[in-house]
Amino acid sequence: MTPFKLTDELISQIETLIEKKSEGQLRDLLMELHYADIAEIVNELDLEEATYLFKLLDSEKTSDTLTELDDDVREQILQNLSAKEIAEEIEELDTDDAADIIAELPEERQEKVIQQIEDEEHAAEIVELMRYDEDTAGGLMAKELVSVNENWNVLKCVKEMRVQAENVTRVHSIYVVDDQGKLKGRLSLKDLLTTSTTAQIRDVYIPKVDSVSVHDKGEEVARIMSKYDLEAIPVVDEMHRLVGRITIDDIVDVIKEEAEKDYQLAAGITKDVEADDSILELTRARLPWLFLGLMGGVGAALIMGGFEEILEKHAIIFFFTPLIAAMAGNVGVQSAAIIVQGLANDDIKGSISNRLIKEMSLAMLNGIILAVVLLVVTWVWKSNFDSALAISVSLFIVIIVAGIIGTFIPLFLNRRGIDPAIATGPFITTSNDIFGILIYFWIAKLILNI
Repeated sequence: MTPFKLTDELISQIETLIEKKSEGQLRDLLMELHYADIAEIVNELDLEEATYLFKLLDSEKTSDTLTELDDDVREQILQNLSAKEIAEEIEELDTDDAADIIAELPEERQEKVIQQIEDEEHAAEIVELMRYDEDTAGGLMAKELVSVNENWNVLKCVKEMRVQAENVTRVHSIYVVDDQGKLKGRLSLKDLLTTSTTAQIRDVYIPKVDSVSVHDKGEEVARIMSKYDLEAIPVVDEMHRLVGRITIDDIVDVIKEEAEKDYQLAAGITKDVEADDSILELTRARLPWLFLGLMGGVGAALIMGGFEEILEKHAIIFFFTPLIAAMAGNVGVQSAAIIVQGLANDDIKGSISNRLIKEMSLAMLNGIILAVVLLVVTWVWKSNFDSALAISVSLFIVIIVAGIIGTFIPLFLNRRGIDPAIATGPFITTSNDIFGILIYFWIAKLILNI
């Protein structure tokens, strides 16, 4: 199968067919495409053209396309569809995707759409999911799954599974529950096929099964599924009753969103924004950290102003100021990035003091190597050993301090329940710039006896 490629020629062809109202040709062209490919196309069309396509194609095709659209495009299209038309799209979706889309609508419109859903059980399950916070297991789970009772025999189990499987896109696991609906374990398909039809499920199911609570955070669910290489995981309520399942495609979305958020935080962007957001929104997201950087620069300038005597007698000290600031920022960001990554992967074990000692040892080794190189270069360049020594010793100590700050800050933020990714950007860079310059001039003053 040739991979789909969106081209200007294809978009132009579709726009022409829409303009001519060539419904048959449009259906023939689009019906063979994957819904994710159709979403790519719709994202490039104007609102009128996109709405036309949604009303032209079957809901079986366009419902999945809705889930792949850019948020702003989906919002505009939903505004142009009636409550009945939205309900027809919703009825084709799994409950988790349906709940996500309905949650994007205004409350008044949510009620109208839910009332238009003909399958009352499907509507009730969607309403149930909407009660959970979107970043919890309850907000991520789907109600579609295959479960069997431990008191059934194999023959009845197979019959019930056939009925349930009609509403499940893909059967990842078969879960076993008791008469109260409490999760007991999972059923191996191999055991089911090789066991007598009269055997009881309680005698063949596997009691060990990983599960999560409806109130667990999405990040915790992602960590568990990643650790145990799970394609799906059951979700239980406070009474350990099986209420849903989360599949790997939902967790990939969580991981992607978390990575995007952490990347923006590390870059000094305080809000979740996208490239096509308005200039005002982008400014609001970026300005706070840029303002912090400005204050840091002013602080560094004030520090340098307090050491004018050194700059007058040893101009070489001034020339190396950018190097010291840059090294402090780089070392701090490197240390913070490693810690943040370890926290995200749950690889950080032990006390903060042990981690600080390890990072200090690493910084000392790097600092010695870089300081010796700088000492030789500066001494050869200016033939002034005292100045070269002051600059090199300063670099050594600045690297150690920067490594400690870069390690301690994300660990401290994590203990306080604050996303440690915020420490890897301008926060660390600015703080290390200030501390680095202060240490630099202070040590230079001591060594040069000024």
